[in-house]
Amino acid sequence: MSDKLVIVESPAKAKTIEKYLGKGYTVIASIGHVRDLPKQESAIDIANDYLPNYIVMPGKERVISDLRAAARKASAVYMATDPDREGEAIAWHIVESISVPRKTPIHRVTFTEITPNAVRAAMEHPRSIDMDLVNAQQARRIVDRLVGYGLSRVLWNRVRRGLSGGRVQSVAVRLVVEREREIQAFVKQEYWSIEADLLKQKDKATPFRGNLIEVDGKKIEKFYVADEAHAGRIVADLQHAQWRVQSIERKDKKRNAPPPFITSTLQQEASRKLGFSAKKTMMVAQQLYEGIDIGGSEGAVGLITYMRTDSVNVAKDAQDEARAYISATYGADAIPTKPNTYTTKAKGAQEAHEAIRPTLAARNPSDIRGKMNHDQARLYDLIWKRFIASQMAPAVFDSQTVDIAAGTVLPADQATKGPYTFRATGSVLKVPGFLAVYNVGLDDGEEDEDKERRLPVLAIAEALALHLLSPLQHFTEPPPRYSDATLIKELERLGIGRPSTYSTITATIVDRKYVEVAAGRYIPTTLGEKVNDLLVEDFDKIVDYPYTSLLEDRLDLVAEGHEKWLAVVDEYYKVFLVALEHARKERVDTVTALPCPKCDAGMLMVKFGSQGEFVGCTRYPDCSFTSDFVRTDGAIVLKTIDTAPMPDVECPTCKGPMMVRRGRFGNFLACMGYPSCKGTLRLDKTGKPVAPPEPTGITCPKCSAHELLKRKGAFGRPFYGCSGYPNCDYIVNDLAEVATYDPAVEAAKPPRRGAAAARASAARNAAAAKPKRSTATPKSAKSTKRAAATPAKKPATKRTSTSATPAKSAGTKRASVASTKTSTSVRTKKSATPRAVAPAVRKTAATSPRSVDREVE
Repeated sequence: MSDKLVIVESPAKAKTIEKYLGKGYTVIASIGHVRDLPKQESAIDIANDYLPNYIVMPGKERVISDLRAAARKASAVYMATDPDREGEAIAWHIVESISVPRKTPIHRVTFTEITPNAVRAAMEHPRSIDMDLVNAQQARRIVDRLVGYGLSRVLWNRVRRGLSGGRVQSVAVRLVVEREREIQAFVKQEYWSIEADLLKQKDKATPFRGNLIEVDGKKIEKFYVADEAHAGRIVADLQHAQWRVQSIERKDKKRNAPPPFITSTLQQEASRKLGFSAKKTMMVAQQLYEGIDIGGSEGAVGLITYMRTDSVNVAKDAQDEARAYISATYGADAIPTKPNTYTTKAKGAQEAHEAIRPTLAARNPSDIRGKMNHDQARLYDLIWKRFIASQMAPAVFDSQTVDIAAGTVLPADQATKGPYTFRATGSVLKVPGFLAVYNVGLDDGEEDEDKERRLPVLAIAEALALHLLSPLQHFTEPPPRYSDATLIKELERLGIGRPSTYSTITATIVDRKYVEVAAGRYIPTTLGEKVNDLLVEDFDKIVDYPYTSLLEDRLDLVAEGHEKWLAVVDEYYKVFLVALEHARKERVDTVTALPCPKCDAGMLMVKFGSQGEFVGCTRYPDCSFTSDFVRTDGAIVLKTIDTAPMPDVECPTCKGPMMVRRGRFGNFLACMGYPSCKGTLRLDKTGKPVAPPEPTGITCPKCSAHELLKRKGAFGRPFYGCSGYPNCDYIVNDLAEVATYDPAVEAAKPPRRGAAAARASAARNAAAAKPKRSTATPKSAKSTKRAAATPAKKPATKRTSTSATPAKSAGTKRASVASTKTSTSVRTKKSATPRAVAPAVRKTAATSPRSVDREVE
């Protein structure tokens, strides 16, 4: 009898599963997706109900051929791809591509952990491909392609060629830009606090601290003590004060265990504790899920459950197993009377999935650490500890709050408050509970309220002695820049993106140069700000947070079978198309009614350059006037630039005064002695001059002809570079490296970014200065060269076509494909190459540049 064919995505997963299933099964990996929309064109027939025309992905022809051959020999085909929308879509695309014989049953099996029991149980309970999940994935793909191409065309025309826009990436960039502008607009506010270090009268060895909370019986607000003078008056008032314990409150404070990880919380915690990016976290988690060879009788085994999930559910067997391990390891008191259960907060969460947990609670990280690489061991340790902690009893703290009255004369009545009230708090861990295993990481600005602070034994009405009185100055701080953890947390809070997309979103906005990462924080680039401003102005609804979240909700409804994918795509695209048609109108240089303030002969014209819109004189190049401007009630108002001498800034060349000028890359400082002196200084993002390079007196070890200069790079970090740049591109971060310079090592290094281009430019300029001579080439030689340079034509890509709305298929029947207008079964003949049946892609207003695939979610 023929083997049963099991198809999965990855070779590692295939190897692990084949070991579990044994004889009678052949397990083959598709290595991810096998079909996609072509990159050179929109590939969506909008006029034909958004029909997507899929093609076999380049390089996957051999994979499909092998799968087709295996399917013809198999007695049954089992699609065991990942248990989410993407996995369901991969399964469907494979089935549509490999021409499974009509008599061969096709089954869909899913499991959330790759263990012998889970895999065998899935094989015993197969189902059909869920077309609701496929349609939800397909709808997202279609929307993202249409929006991506449309936005990219606008960016190509309005900013520069090669840029890309995406539905979700643009929203993420907007978050980063808006946070940066909050920081720039932030005005700090001064405030003061008063701290008192106090001692018991009989034990003056251990001071404890109290903070001023009330004055004359009224609770003070944060800015009550607004300046040093006010703080000084309070300190003077308390110099000879009496101090007395007014009240003591003691209580047990419980801190519950955190829930097990879901995708977003795993990415956040791995960022906080391990310094992993979201992309790296998912890559390592995938390895742990698909199987690690831990040796012994087990061999390759999946160590964690599926890592793309928004559910905190835990299987009862896994819960019971964890409780047994905790009881045996930490004692019976470490487990709660009833198992801990958690509520999923994420919108549209797939409750059938489990949280991310170890596949075996008793598999302690320390026992298998040597079987994993460093990153795998650290991430598994984090996941294991979080899951074990989630099933443990709460931690209990002995919490104590002591109010202390202070004043020159205190009331005889203990119940009456003094002029000033200070509060001291203490917290002592009484029962460790889950903290014996794990503690949650904190974001910026968060404080561990349960941090241990011990207070001495005190009694009501007890007199205290003042050890130290400290007025402390504070300033409010701007909101912190987003980290990987906090950006994902904010996206999740807004309902933007889903578990499978978070890591892609954060990686894409960095790859596209819209944001950069410094010290683990996202900072928008100038390009990112320009692109964001354009999209917010012209596509305000598309980059609106609630509207983006609404589409995610509707895609969830499609996946649940409660909405039709075509209606969701059509409604969204029509809204987008209105904005697109408005934004796509060719932006021509517009002549205004404003005369040029420099020459008075020309008029000002609105232009769009690499830094955005600006105005320039119509008499250019005879008049080179340019200026930034703003639109006020539709009218153009020039931004005034102070061209008066700046006494605080000297020209680095002649030490004369400087003025602000505008160039092709924005504003800069130029010497007022121009053209006799051509000294210039760059301006940073805040408009402050960037210090000129400082001479070091050290000769460049590479060219031996020029001096090394100290410069400042991105974010203020100093470096040392040759003054002969671009002809010499030597650069170091520390002058100590000069002594260890090795020409052989330096020659082996790749050219630094921009250096090659700069040298080439210098060479061209030098060549242009030389007198030209005839270098005519015989006509026949030219023809020969042109012929040799002409590349051979590539063979046409063969394409398979499917309808956008396939109907549900039975577990033992062939999956069929249906459009919204007709329901027909689509079959591919048993030939080596499937017959192409796709209609031609209709060209629409949404079609964007054909040369590059520019859509990104």
